[in-house]
Amino acid sequence: MKVTVVGAGAVGATCADNIVRRELAHEVVLLDIKEGISEGKSLDMLQASTLLDCDIKLIGSTNDYEKTAGSDVVVITSGLPRKPGMTREDLIGINAGIVKGVTENILKYSPDAIFIIISNPMDTMTYLALKSSGLPKNRVIGLGGALDSARFKTYLSLALNCSPNDLQASVIGGHGDTTMIPLTRLATKAGVPVSNFLDEETLKKVAADTMVGGATLTGLIGTSAWYAPGAAGAYMVESILRDQKRVIPSCVLLEGEYGQSDICLGVPVVLGKNGWEEIIDYKLTDEEQAAFNKSADAVRNMNGVLSTLNIGV
Repeated sequence: MKVTVVGAGAVGATCADNIVRRELAHEVVLLDIKEGISEGKSLDMLQASTLLDCDIKLIGSTNDYEKTAGSDVVVITSGLPRKPGMTREDLIGINAGIVKGVTENILKYSPDAIFIIISNPMDTMTYLALKSSGLPKNRVIGLGGALDSARFKTYLSLALNCSPNDLQASVIGGHGDTTMIPLTRLATKAGVPVSNFLDEETLKKVAADTMVGGATLTGLIGTSAWYAPGAAGAYMVESILRDQKRVIPSCVLLEGEYGQSDICLGVPVVLGKNGWEEIIDYKLTDEEQAAFNKSADAVRNMNGVLSTLNIGV
């Protein structure tokens, strides 16, 4: 198996490092437009792999898409990261052209690849990659829900003083500070609803902290987070390459599911060798469905900006 990670910044390099350490593929290509950065980080990872008993082919390349030929999965992290005070939506004008160009160049050499989109604003970038490429819907997947659910589990584990491995928790909706929906009703600890252990006020705080999880880190670090986003990308790659059929909240095209159409939005999906293979219906309550519809409206408004950018969507 071969994986390409486009963008050798903090998120892309961390994603590639996780893939290498877990030996998820026989070959990994790290590609970036900036001279030397992907080659340097790849060499650093190779040197680290000798200490970790990893045996994998790793190639760094400056904008040479021929080296990506035959990739089974491509992770796109390219684009400008968030700075303090910026929303994910502020990035659309800059990142849309980058993501579209990367997708087109990858497809010249890997026409059968499955794409995982991390670039922000992720929901809109996933929609852009899907619509501009003409790919089957199952082969374009946005990362948001996997990352947001990891943050949800983190805050729940802190509130419960328990291992996050005992928790099941999902975030659906848009990958934005006001559009994601942590499903506290469905969250469980060892199969028991977390509402049995936490009061409503605490659960509301956990949900609120989850929603601004990315902004909190941006404020602390001074730029977008990278450890959890990179790990989330590798987590999705693993489920696809190893055909694990994990249920992972992901941004995919909806065609009537959850009451929405012609939009890429976060819902629980089965990830396997064919990309996303099934959408799981969580049977939302009226309140949850209303929140999901509101999230969809916000993402759809953002998608509308694409028509003003003259990028052929």
